[in-house]
Amino acid sequence: MIELPVISKNTTRKPDWLRVKLPVGKTYANVRKIVDENKLHTICESGNCPNMGECWGAGTATFMILGNVCTRSCTFCAVATGRPNEYDTDEPRRVAEAIKLMGVKHAVITSVNRDELKDRGAEIWYQTVVEVKNASPATTIETLIPDVKGNWEALYRMISAGQEVVSHNMETVERLYRRVRPQAKYERSLEQIKRIKDFGKRTKSGIMLGIGETTDEVYQAMDDLAAHGLDILTLGQYLQPTKMHLEVAEFIHPDLFAHYKEEGLKRGLKYVESGPLVRSSYHAEKHVHV
Repeated sequence: MIELPVISKNTTRKPDWLRVKLPVGKTYANVRKIVDENKLHTICESGNCPNMGECWGAGTATFMILGNVCTRSCTFCAVATGRPNEYDTDEPRRVAEAIKLMGVKHAVITSVNRDELKDRGAEIWYQTVVEVKNASPATTIETLIPDVKGNWEALYRMISAGQEVVSHNMETVERLYRRVRPQAKYERSLEQIKRIKDFGKRTKSGIMLGIGETTDEVYQAMDDLAAHGLDILTLGQYLQPTKMHLEVAEFIHPDLFAHYKEEGLKRGLKYVESGPLVRSSYHAEKHVHV
């Protein structure tokens, strides 16, 4: 029997291992300027990412297309929920221009859910990747795409523009889906990952820990993902963005994150990024050629 590290049940204050770097420096300021001048959204800001200072300070950002209002109401997410405005057809060009100006070697692009659109926003997705590739041919791209609710035609359009990595986050274990992702389905997200793999793309997904999942449930999620063709998995600590969102059940010790990394690799995953501050796009440049 493996003796696992103790999980901190005290959620009244964050443990020391969750301290983050403050956003400072000339490079950070330059990224801020480019994002603002091109009227773009980033998940770094909209999602309250704890690594924003580190990533922007290194000259990278995760761009969020199709607006900053989501049609879903996931209980963990800081992105605004509601009825989105019309999408901006010039957005793909501006994203490409920003990436070119920043000199990004590897770009990560994500989006809100646009369930009200027949194509789920697939055409804007396609055009964004094409524009980035045209403006910066040497830049590799990861697209972190939403659940298309079984619209596989939309999925294939989203992933056919030349991106190297396609990510779709599971977010949590199967038992907690209704609580965490009420408008999503565990099996449907697994099928989406399998279809991405069968299409010939490098596949990636992420799971948040500390919501109340058990160790065995994390193992099962890893097994399910490996069976559906996942290449890369990220595991990170869930942090409550506001008091209106899902509460943290526990803080996971860094040693347990290290253990999960070992277990994921044993289960056939090619790469596992696992740690308290890990997020979907954290060190994404490492995942292109795994």
